[in-house]
Amino acid sequence: MKYPFLVLLAIFSFKAGASTPEQRGLQVFRQVCSSCHSLNYVAYSDLSDLGLSVVAIKDYASQHQVADGLDDDGDPKTRPAHPSDRIGSPYPSENLARLANHGGLPPDFSRLALTQQGGTARIIQILQSYASAPEGTVLPKGSYYNLAMKHRHIAMPQPLHDGQVQYSDGTSSTIPQMSQDVGAFLEWAAHPHLHTRRKVGVFTLLYLIAMSILVFFLKKRIWKKVKN
Repeated sequence: MKYPFLVLLAIFSFKAGASTPEQRGLQVFRQVCSSCHSLNYVAYSDLSDLGLSVVAIKDYASQHQVADGLDDDGDPKTRPAHPSDRIGSPYPSENLARLANHGGLPPDFSRLALTQQGGTARIIQILQSYASAPEGTVLPKGSYYNLAMKHRHIAMPQPLHDGQVQYSDGTSSTIPQMSQDVGAFLEWAAHPHLHTRRKVGVFTLLYLIAMSILVFFLKKRIWKKVKN
């Protein structure tokens, strides 16, 4: 009976390593994407599912300010974010976000893997398809040449460049690599509790198996005494 519980111990003591695509994608988000894009439906505490420690989560949260009502003079006040707060937007309001982005509103990353037609594969394609515009090409003001778009232009400037991020695990930060990692992170952000639900499901199945084995041997032992 000890083996199922050893498996349970291994599952629940596991922490995602720094080499997981989701963690590398989080690093790219923090250093690049978070300057424009929000995570309105992901709390700092959810990052524990990626293997971040409580200390690391508290440190990350404390670097950001969130609204905290009004002060005695009726002016808005802020406080450092808590792990229970949502990561939110880098802009105080939607109007300021549009003002800073030529009238466009950067999409929220929380559900982008679900709302973007084509999912993360389409997002990765867009990130990898920036190029120099052919000679003579006239782009609309505030747009950038991108081969993945129907009209060959997009409002978002190229966000990723080779060597832009220094991965803590030593992975080479090429544009294809960072694009794949961002895609993995966006997939996780759309289902931030999926890993935990899977662990709970495995735990439940193993528990039921262990109890079934226990009941089987208990029944066998009881009926053996009755027959004797």
